[in-house]
Amino acid sequence: MQNFYNKALAGLLGLMLASVLIGWLCLRCTYTRLTLLPAAQSDLKWKSEPSADIMNGGRSTIKLLDDTAALSFEFTSVKAVDYPYARVELAFQDRAGKPMLVDLSRYSAISFEVKCAPANTLALGFMMFEDQVSVPGDFTSYRLPYAYFFCNESGERVVMDLARLRTDQWWYAVHKLNLSRQDYKLEKIAKLSFSSTFQSPYEVLSKVRITEVTLLGRDMGYLYWFGGFMLVAWPAYGVWFFRRHTEALLVEVKDRMRRDIPLVAYQQLSQDLHRDKEQRAILGYLATEYANPDLDAETMVNALGINRNKINEILKAELGYTFSTYLNKLRLTEAARLLGAKEETSVAEIAYAVGYRNVSYFNKLFKEEYGCTPKTFRKLREDTPAEAGG
Repeated sequence: MQNFYNKALAGLLGLMLASVLIGWLCLRCTYTRLTLLPAAQSDLKWKSEPSADIMNGGRSTIKLLDDTAALSFEFTSVKAVDYPYARVELAFQDRAGKPMLVDLSRYSAISFEVKCAPANTLALGFMMFEDQVSVPGDFTSYRLPYAYFFCNESGERVVMDLARLRTDQWWYAVHKLNLSRQDYKLEKIAKLSFSSTFQSPYEVLSKVRITEVTLLGRDMGYLYWFGGFMLVAWPAYGVWFFRRHTEALLVEVKDRMRRDIPLVAYQQLSQDLHRDKEQRAILGYLATEYANPDLDAETMVNALGINRNKINEILKAELGYTFSTYLNKLRLTEAARLLGAKEETSVAEIAYAVGYRNVSYFNKLFKEEYGCTPKTFRKLREDTPAEAGG
């Protein structure tokens, strides 16, 4: 059985290690990332497009300085129109360089580093194609949900929740939509933009540098996969363990039965093996009186007239056991025989029949001897009656 337990322990440790490793990998894989900047590391192709209200009669200006390692631009916001603006858009493209819509719905946040001089409040927006509202190519009809962020010369990391973007009321008014229609999905995104706001300083040259633009999300499918692995792997180990344990226990029981054949009380003791008178007396007395619950070393001393030390010396020399150990061997071996031979007899009746008054104590000794309870032993004997019967 020890060999089986070693294998079972190794398998358990291996399964635990695999579970921890796979769980860690699956958890790590749930955190999805999509890089937009630096451009060389971007997972999507895009083209930067600066624009300002000068096209609408305003006087705001913007100049793009870099769009490779960072998105650097400078602008001057002038309040010459009702809604002055200056912005840089990242327009998504396909491999051929044509405008395309990208699905960003798997991402829940956007992260980036930003520096502004002077301090500024800017807006991040997504130009989104809205089914049954937007006209392809007419970006004025696209929805533009956005959120504000603050920046200064010292720079800071900004993380924005993409589920909390807002859409201006004018867009609902122009398209005659109910204001309660606030839900949106980032499934058809044409552009991403960084722009000035009404709190940007007017008629002051503002410089902005944005780096490490990354979309962040969670893919819970990996955790579902891990849950499936756990539901299959651990029950499979449990089934393997109980099946192999039963097989190993059966082999162990057979082996113990074979080794205990010389001790079987119901076999006639060979006089040739025990020619000495005292040996014959001791072994014969134990073979006939083992079922007596009151049998102990003192009773045997009084019955045979052989002192306790001599009894133990003979048993130790002949069979390698002390009196109490040998007596229990005889009783338990006979109990094992009866468990297989008398299927209708209860465990308690067999315990009493071989000399035990306490059934719990009998069960304890039996399990120590055969590695299983009497009930399990009987079931194993039923599976192999011929071999178990010796």
